[in-house]
Order: sequence, then C-alpha cells, then structure tokens
Amino acid sequence: MSAAEKFQSLFVTLAALAGLGLGLALPVGPAAGHAVLPALMLLLTAVFAQVDAGRVRAARSARTVVAASLVLNFGFTPLLAWALGAGLLGGSPDLRVGLLLLLVTPCTDWYLVFTGLARGHMGVAAAVLPVNLVLQLLLLPVYVLLLGGEAAMVDAGTLVEAVLLVLVVPLVLAVALREGARRWKGRSWRDAVLVPRANAVVLPLLYTAVLAVFAWQARTVLGHLGDLVALLPALAVFFTVAPLAAVSAARLLRLPDDQRATLTMTSVARNSPIALAVAVAAFPDRPLIAVALVAGPLVELPVLALLSQLVRVRSGAPRSTA
Repeated sequence: MSAAEKFQSLFVTLAALAGLGLGLALPVGPAAGHAVLPALMLLLTAVFAQVDAGRVRAARSARTVVAASLVLNFGFTPLLAWALGAGLLGGSPDLRVGLLLLLVTPCTDWYLVFTGLARGHMGVAAAVLPVNLVLQLLLLPVYVLLLGGEAAMVDAGTLVEAVLLVLVVPLVLAVALREGARRWKGRSWRDAVLVPRANAVVLPLLYTAVLAVFAWQARTVLGHLGDLVALLPALAVFFTVAPLAAVSAARLLRLPDDQRATLTMTSVARNSPIALAVAVAAFPDRPLIAVALVAGPLVELPVLALLSQLVRVRSGAPRSTA
C-alpha cells in the first residue's frame, strides 16, 4: 500500500479544507463547479480501466461468498440506508439522498487494497468487482426513485441520463482503452503499463474533484456545518451494522477465514466517486447532496483501515483453495 493510499483519508480532508479556503477567499465557485464533473468522469474511466471482466470466472469456485455479498450489498444495505435516512435524516432531504446514494453503491476499487491488507481471498474480491459494477448501473436509478421518495424529487429520465453520462460513458471509454491497448501493444503491456498508469491517476483525480466540490460550494458548506454533523450518526450506525452483518453471515455460512475477510470488506466499502458523479449530474441545484457524499469517505476510510486489521487472517490460519 503506497503512502498516498495509506493516508488517503488525510489527503481527502486536506483537499476539502484547501477547497474551502480557496472558495471563501476567491470568486472561483463557477469555474470550480465546471471542473467537478469532468474530473469525476476521468476518475471513473481510470478506475474502470483497471477492471478485468474475465476475473468474474473466479466467482464460480466461491459461489457462496459471492451470493452473500450480493444479498448484503443489494438487498440488506439499501433497506438499511432507507431506514437510517428516514429515522435520522427525515428533516434534511438533501442529506437523506446523499446518504442513500453513498450507501447503495458498493465499492469497485479501494476495497481491493483493504482486502489485501486483511489477507482476504483476492480472487473472489476481484470477481465480485465487475458484478458490483454492472448491478450498480442497473439498480441505482431504481433505488433512488423507490427509496428516496419525495426527498429525491427527480424524474426517472433525468436520473437515467445522469447514470448514462457519468457511468456508462467512462465505462465505454475504459473498455476501449483496455481493448485498444491489448490489440496494439498486447495483453502484457496493457497489464504492466496501462493498468498501473490508470491506478496512479485515480487518487490525484479524486483529490482534484474533492477540492473543486468544496471550492464550488464553500459558502454552502459554511452555512450547513450543522447539517453535515447530523450526517455522522447515520454513518456511524452503518459502519457498525454493516461489518457485523457481514461477519454474522460468514459465520452462518461457515466461510473460510480469507473469504470471511473478503465478504466483510466488500460489504462495507462504498463507491463515493460514482455516487458523487451521479449526484453532481442528477442534482446540480442541490449541492448539499454532493457535499454529503464527499464527507462520507472521511469516515469510511479510517473504518476500512481498522476493519482490515480486525478481520485480518492470521498467518497459518486455514485458507480456502477456491
């Protein structure tokens, strides 16, 4: 794990503070606002360029943990997100939608890092990734429209257009990059050069997007600090309940230690870049939604770091051969 990845939460916080300072000191709001969506789309293209859909074959030898992951991510978690929003954020529709967008999008990138730290089953973790990605594309509009209720206040057409813009376009570009690299340079060059380069630009693009969001909405953040604090209890409940549910499911299913670690990390990590991109495109006049989504990783990343140690597979512990 690189220093940038290890201290990612700190760097996200510094980018947010720098954006706030810039936005309050200088009239850069409109320009920063125009930079947010392109930065996020480039970020997602870089993330998707690292996804090898062929890895999904690894799921065939570990169907139980993959099925458990899908049930937790696309059944249990959306219901939990709805309950937390209705119970704790009923008076703040923007925060409620932000929380929903964050929690119903399982991670497709950095959970792999934390799964490795926990010594989980990396084959299964990689196999779950493209499945999570495809299901997000299909189900995100459904979750927002059904579970967001009146708080969402967006028509289906606008939401679908936003998903197509910020998810499908980067995905198509990433597939074109991967296939172009494979045809012109070969599979080995693609895996040895393209994928590491794509990985190297992910964090800088994330920090750029965070800085731009906070510079764009500096005065909104300043005026809604109390609302953002109100988001913390909901996040605390989720990041307590989600790992407990994953560990309980692993014990019930008698999963090997490495698959238990993998299930925990894939069930807890969220995909804030995708959620943020959708929020910016679908809710351009409700900036607090985007601000809430940027605040999410500030809690999530330290939690993932702690979890990776708590569920870490001990040396010499039995591992599955899947």
